[in-house]
Amino acid sequence: MDTRQDDLRRDLDATLQARKELGKEYESELLDSFLSRLDARLDARVERRVSERLGPADGYGRPYAPPGRGHGQRRSGRSSTRLAIVSMALGIPLSGIGAGAAGFWGLLVCWGGIVGVNLSASLAERGEEKRRSAAARSEWE
Repeated sequence: MDTRQDDLRRDLDATLQARKELGKEYESELLDSFLSRLDARLDARVERRVSERLGPADGYGRPYAPPGRGHGQRRSGRSSTRLAIVSMALGIPLSGIGAGAAGFWGLLVCWGGIVGVNLSASLAERGEEKRRSAAARSEWE
């Protein structure tokens, strides 16, 4: 048994002994006292586990998360950079295929598709950032 359980057992034993000495008149007060101490221990334990998972808190008791790297947030800068690199890498052979098959118009359609994919991804990230900021504002209201 660890020391926390030993402390809890001793606390419970002391409460039971006090009940025997004081009688049933003080039973509810003794029980309330024991349960409030137990509740405080549970709260401290939960707080400790939460702080271990989320990291240190800022000055207002909220977990600290560096800008752009909050918990559960997508790293939009990294994903948009990956998409741009993949688009450029695929753009080269697709340009050759499009220009070889349909000339200038094939090249135009190829790069129009690449621009469209990147633009839609960028707009989706912007919409997600707006939803996150709206959710963060609603926590304070």
